[in-house]
Amino acid sequence: MLRFDTFDAAYLHGLRWIYESPQFRVAPRGFASRENLGFCFELTDPLARVSCAPERKTNIIFNFAEALWYLSGQADLEQISYYAPSIRKYSMDGRTLTGTAYGAKLFRFGGAAINQWNRAVDLLKEDPNTKRAVLQIFDAHELLIQDNIDVSCTLGLQFFVREGRLYAAAYMRANDAFRGVVSDIFSFTFLQEMMARQLGLKVGSYFHYVGSFHIYEPDIAAVERLLSAAPPAADASRERPAMPEGDNWESVRSVLYFEQELRHGRHQFTRDSLAQTGLPSYWQQVLALFEVYRQIRQEGHLDAGFLDCLLPFYQRLVLNRWGSLLSSKGEKS
Repeated sequence: MLRFDTFDAAYLHGLRWIYESPQFRVAPRGFASRENLGFCFELTDPLARVSCAPERKTNIIFNFAEALWYLSGQADLEQISYYAPSIRKYSMDGRTLTGTAYGAKLFRFGGAAINQWNRAVDLLKEDPNTKRAVLQIFDAHELLIQDNIDVSCTLGLQFFVREGRLYAAAYMRANDAFRGVVSDIFSFTFLQEMMARQLGLKVGSYFHYVGSFHIYEPDIAAVERLLSAAPPAADASRERPAMPEGDNWESVRSVLYFEQELRHGRHQFTRDSLAQTGLPSYWQQVLALFEVYRQIRQEGHLDAGFLDCLLPFYQRLVLNRWGSLLSSKGEKS
């Protein structure tokens, strides 16, 4: 199996493989793409989950928003479409998402509303050697909905406790090698880290298994630019912070509350008010990113004074994507 220390290394390898040696050229539902079947790799450091390639312009704010949306267990369109307006086209009723809303599957699966997360945690505590800690995402009923435009790409997640570490695997029927894989692996390794902290374990490797790994033809030009650009520094993604030890659910619930307040324009953060939340610094940084996005969406600029409270790792990602919106306007107190 292919092994990579960082997501960037895996990402660029996968893109180059499909771009240079496509096995098939297909057009399911009319969407032309280059495709290779049967891709898998091991990510030895799941915390190195962010693409730091400057040409990629990673949207770190959406990455956190999506992962936390999953942890909220909700299927609402409003929350996630604030960060990715184009996702609205995948909703059949204009209010919810079916396949894309993995959180609803993880925490309220099926008619019995099974909390698969809690079940997996219990299984891993009762029998650390278990192979049954599986969280199902794809539901066969999705294919029974006529003209369903939002079928889950992910079949499921699996967790293993081995030698004091929590390992994770994701199984996908299909994965967009340019766009989708960036947010998928961020979210899945984020969930892995969250569960590892809850169980009091170190984070082990992450394994990614894909049936159809593909690049859509409209993205080929962007892929060419990315592959021809200088690669990111080997240690670029290793500067990222780690989630606090212990159970982080209380912090997640607080972050979700403040995220909603920011999104609805009922709250703003300053450096001082972030500290007053009482949250660990890791989660304060996530809120700071959401405040940055509030400024982008609701004010049309980035406050340079506030941006200084971000860790350098996050600052670089934000400026690489939205640097043109930077304002010298002083931070409000």
